[in-house]
Amino acid sequence: MLEYLRREAGGPLAAVGIGSFGPIDLDRSSPTYGHITSTPKPGWANFDLVGAVSSALRVPVGFDTDVNAAALGEARWGAAQDVGSALYLTIGTGIGGGYIADGRLLHGMIHPEMGHIRIPHDLAKDPFPGICPYHGDCFEGLACGPAIEQRWGKSARGLPPDHPAWALEARYIALALATFVCTLSPGRIILGGGVMHQLQLFDGVRSGLSGLLNGYIRSPWLAEELEGYVVAPGLGDRAGVVGALALAEDVFGLRLSS
Repeated sequence: MLEYLRREAGGPLAAVGIGSFGPIDLDRSSPTYGHITSTPKPGWANFDLVGAVSSALRVPVGFDTDVNAAALGEARWGAAQDVGSALYLTIGTGIGGGYIADGRLLHGMIHPEMGHIRIPHDLAKDPFPGICPYHGDCFEGLACGPAIEQRWGKSARGLPPDHPAWALEARYIALALATFVCTLSPGRIILGGGVMHQLQLFDGVRSGLSGLLNGYIRSPWLAEELEGYVVAPGLGDRAGVVGALALAEDVFGLRLSS
């Protein structure tokens, strides 16, 4: 990775932005700031990613989760430019979420782990136990790409648009979104990641979310069909990389115009 950055920079680097898979330590007062922490990914647990990059390249490093980076990119240059707050969810090999309000990313004790919320799981309709190594049938355990593949015996891209997998997937995503709408009240929801390349999911998710909210939350943002509320990333699959550039410019104190 370091060699790639040196080779492709085309000159001296001013800063680096990292949007990393998590969990990560974002507390600057912590002795493990900049580390990847309890990930099950081999070789990465407790690794000092920021320290390794900053010491090798001698530049400031902006650091956040990959989904927070994507949320920042979408707020600055993508589908959330015209709203004060937005939720970005990536649904792919895992599920994660980032939330931004008034230009600021949400952090707390660590960072949001939205993929690991618990959602209703009807075992009679879906006996699949889930694949999360920590929680089994959490949101990620039931609805990420590998869960789809293990449940149905084919990858998401190998299932036809009318396969029953998509109605179940839309239901699980809608259940999660209903929780986030009621707790975070985002001005827009952006759904990215490889699973959401199945564009037929969007109508099912919107319909499911509308039914779950059942008219309780009244807002002009919640149009009847929710077409302008639950949307695809304006930056497409580039949201995370573009967001990492935003992290770099922020840590350097520069604001790019486009």
